[in-house]
Amino acid sequence: MDYRLHLVKDKKLKKLIGDNKPLQLSKQKDLHYYLIVSIMSQQLSTKVAETIRLRFLALYKGLVPKPEEILSTPLETLRSIGLSNAKARYVQNVAQFAIDNGMDHKTLHKMDNEAVITCLTQIKGVGRWTAEMLLMFALGREDVFAIDDWGVQNAMIHLYKLDRTDKKAFREDLLRISAKWSPYRTYACMHLWRWKDNSPKIAAKKK
Repeated sequence: MDYRLHLVKDKKLKKLIGDNKPLQLSKQKDLHYYLIVSIMSQQLSTKVAETIRLRFLALYKGLVPKPEEILSTPLETLRSIGLSNAKARYVQNVAQFAIDNGMDHKTLHKMDNEAVITCLTQIKGVGRWTAEMLLMFALGREDVFAIDDWGVQNAMIHLYKLDRTDKKAFREDLLRISAKWSPYRTYACMHLWRWKDNSPKIAAKKK
């Protein structure tokens, strides 16, 4: 089923989707690498994050390193590419976890979304949001709602006229609205992100 047929039942979301071509999800091969890149990118601009990612690959002759190679890389070397001491340790934590527990499609495919999140957030440095991004953009899961994502929240505040003053009530509103989007909540989030980036109202709010 085309996810748009379901999501356009939400009249406000329908305006965002319009006549645009459907968005696509894909699966990534090296899940440990995707998770590491997500960690390295946290709280950084897209440009800076990409610079660090390329420096990271350069340590391994431009190739995606295996977990064993990452674990054998000195922390000082990881820090030399622009990572903080904490992030350098988190990167190695992911590598160690991948070696000890496995982190591939065969292993994670058997788990539902919450089980994957529970599994990955055992790793120090991996929070729920990071695990959700992996579910969406590396595992290709269609029904993930990134409730704590600032971009999703801001877009929904503007689109549905929400108020985040009362945090508990705000989260209840987010969950109530997003429940209607299931089983295609990932696509809804993607449309909200795209709209947020192009919305004059939200752009003006940022300034």
